[in-house]
Amino acid sequence: MADEKKIAITQIRSKSGRPEKHRRTLRALGFTKHQQTRIHTDTPAIRGMINQVSHLVEVRDAEEK
Repeated sequence: MADEKKIAITQIRSKSGRPEKHRRTLRALGFTKHQQTRIHTDTPAIRGMINQVSHLVEVRDAEEK
């Protein structure tokens, strides 16, 4: 499973004033603060969550170190 692609997701916009569904999605992705970055495995479930809040987050490939 070492060949799984990782993506870095950064919250770039505030969740204030957003629908509850979007706030719950951000929480499910692991965000607790603005400008936080989380690393996730690139799966269809994660991509679906990103698609739902795409206006609030930025996605890029995670740099493997």
